Amino acid sequence: MTTARIDARFAALKAEGRAGFVAYVMAGDPSRDEALEILRGLPGVGADIIELGFPFSDPMAEGPPIQRAAQRGLKAGLTLRGTLELVRDFRAGNVDTPLILMGYLNPIETIGYEAFAALCAESGVDGLIVVDCPPEEAGPLTDALDAHHIALIRLATPTTDDQRLQVVAERTNGFVYYVSVAGVTGVNEADAAAVAPAVARVRNASGLPVAVGFGIKTPERAAEIARVADAVVVGSALVEEVDKALSENRSAVSGVLDKAGSLADAVRQARLAQTGEER
Repeated sequence: MTTARIDARFAALKAEGRAGFVAYVMAGDPSRDEALEILRGLPGVGADIIELGFPFSDPMAEGPPIQRAAQRGLKAGLTLRGTLELVRDFRAGNVDTPLILMGYLNPIETIGYEAFAALCAESGVDGLIVVDCPPEEAGPLTDALDAHHIALIRLATPTTDDQRLQVVAERTNGFVYYVSVAGVTGVNEADAAAVAPAVARVRNASGLPVAVGFGIKTPERAAEIARVADAVVVGSALVEEVDKALSENRSAVSGVLDKAGSLADAVRQARLAQTGEER
């Protein structure tokens, strides 16, 4: 079953004594062919898990870089079905790297929960993050995903109190995504000192690994968060490499992969640097 890839990856990370690096990119950004090349290259530069955004016209949780990426993805014709076809092409050459879809409920409802879950399983999706689907309304979607062994991964935030956290943790699988800052992606910076106790609280409530995202754009910041979290999610910094490439009229692939590689190295080495060990 597909959730096994997520569990296996976090088990391997725990055995290695390090945090994982989760790379977020947008389907179809800046084109379908380049997006597929980026997807195929991410595991080789150190991405332990891939989050693939599916383009949506009103990405309410996203800052300007990912908003622009969504518009480019839509312009490239990457509907949700097109995103799943992209995943299928990726899976033809990679059967090991967990891949999580991240996006919004409207395109899923257009397909229908059962049909969508079946397409995810067929394509090789391991998990799903739906930003605008609260737990109280997630039952039918969760049922459909459970039938195909696909993890529904929920969000916790700095304003999630203990009572709400119990609701968030219920029927969450794979890991919990902790949003480290208030606001949209790519604007404010995460603070490791504030994140550490929150991660421990979420981990204790859910019994699951905790991946921290939002507000992480540099290798230095990624390393700080990697010392206190089970995984570090970076998106805007990678998407901004696409912006840069387009402004310079060149392919985005090398810039995105180079940036991902530097972030992955920082995450991989963070705890070794903390203990003074060398590998």
